[in-house]
Amino acid sequence: MASALTYWHTIRYLKPVQFWSRALFRVGRPQSRLVGADAAPLPRNWQNPVAKPVTMTGPTRFQFLNVSQDLNTVGWDDPEVEKLWRYNLHYFDDLGVQGSPERHQWHEEIILRWMAENPAAAGTGWEPYPVSLRIVNWIKWLLAGNLPPPGMIGSLASQADWLTRRLEYHLLGNHLFANGKALVFAGLFLSGPDAERWLAIGTGILRSQLKEQILEDGGHFELSPMYHAIALDDVLDLLNIMTAYGHDAAALGLPISKELVVRMLEWLAAMTHPDGEISLFNDAAFGIAPRLGDLSAYAARLDIPIPTRPRDGLTHLAASGYIRLQANDAVCIIDVAAIGPDYLPGHAHADTLSFELSVHGKRLVVNSGTSLYGNGPERLRQRGTAAHNTVLIDGENSSEVWSGFRVARRARPLGPSVSRAGDKWTISCAHDGYRRLSRPVTHTRQWTFDDRTLSVVDSFGDAKATAEARFHFSPEVTITAITDRQFVADLPESTVKIDIRQGEQAHLETASWHPRFGDSVANQRLSVHSFGAPIGIKIEW
Repeated sequence: MASALTYWHTIRYLKPVQFWSRALFRVGRPQSRLVGADAAPLPRNWQNPVAKPVTMTGPTRFQFLNVSQDLNTVGWDDPEVEKLWRYNLHYFDDLGVQGSPERHQWHEEIILRWMAENPAAAGTGWEPYPVSLRIVNWIKWLLAGNLPPPGMIGSLASQADWLTRRLEYHLLGNHLFANGKALVFAGLFLSGPDAERWLAIGTGILRSQLKEQILEDGGHFELSPMYHAIALDDVLDLLNIMTAYGHDAAALGLPISKELVVRMLEWLAAMTHPDGEISLFNDAAFGIAPRLGDLSAYAARLDIPIPTRPRDGLTHLAASGYIRLQANDAVCIIDVAAIGPDYLPGHAHADTLSFELSVHGKRLVVNSGTSLYGNGPERLRQRGTAAHNTVLIDGENSSEVWSGFRVARRARPLGPSVSRAGDKWTISCAHDGYRRLSRPVTHTRQWTFDDRTLSVVDSFGDAKATAEARFHFSPEVTITAITDRQFVADLPESTVKIDIRQGEQAHLETASWHPRFGDSVANQRLSVHSFGAPIGIKIEW
């Protein structure tokens, strides 16, 4: 049970709209109503969006989060089934799979079954976020040339109308953005006065949220590469449908443009490793959002110029707080960011001053990733500082993550500073997250990077506290101790030396890596301990 002080440090950052909207959301339960609407004439220039991964493995069998279930067994809303799994069941993402004719029959049957078995305004399927994603997926399926089964158009209209009265202003962020996107899709695809109203509400939401959520450097403000890729996919979908129906974003007052997409692509490229997958900062996992290559191809279909990939040197995403260092086939991505928007830290981890490193095109140093949501101890562990490549002081988290999506007192970055000497880059940054402790500590970290080495030095001023720096390694890497201060990392095609330059004790431990939801892979981590003195490590490839 969280203390009153923890609650205070959590809620003090919330916006007033989050308070009153949450109260209305819990108390008010509007009745659904029948809405008459027809589909507008189908456009001819709708472009194929990014194809979805297969999640429907049979006419009634689904696999989400690495868990397979049969609808005939668990139904639509079994409380014994994880909430996020049930959410995915109601999204209808499989409608976006480019599949065979039998898959079309599965899709039509499951749409009819959903309408028959999910009465309006009841259950998980009618929560605003699943409604939002389902509206978009159903409309994309119809824009792909599929004929609507009986009742589908009326159901779409009822869902859109219901959504207008269940907007997620208490959550804001990606949830409210998804609400707005769904209403724009419904407002353009359907016709009539109600559709015009949905379009107006949707564009009103997106008008404000785009300006707030997309930062100057193109990054999404929740600072998760996964949620950034989702936001970029959303922006491309919106451009696609507005263009298809002959609407200009600027005329609707929406700050959506090809230039915005280019900035967002550049940001994602900077946060992507040489293997083509995202870095794992904050809540992030593979397989949820489209990859950079797929989003770039989608942008090209919309006649958007594709930016070049990051070149050697430094890429500073200053508005977001990330830095990419690249030299030949080595890439280091550094987190010198705040945890995210103060009023919306739900997807934040206590990972300030963490980093990831790829060498010879392979991941070497990795954050532990995200395999689940919810409120359990494993969720809390994955959000904690110990699951990242940074420093714990006295065993505490740098930011007070608690519950499934909450943060009380949070670390603030102090800096960073960037310098260069020849081909060597030096990044230095501190944070104040441990100033709250009984023995206050300011943690300062310095990275020095060139085409052959990365040195990381942690210092703690004059404070006398127990420090532990953790470095987690990819499961593809085998770490072997040569001495108590020298280690060798064997990659599939190369060997890397790791030297402990400063610190009192170092030892290898078994850990776990979570690159996907529902996935846990054994890996190794190196822990270096000190009492007040600096900790230093050099990685040479």
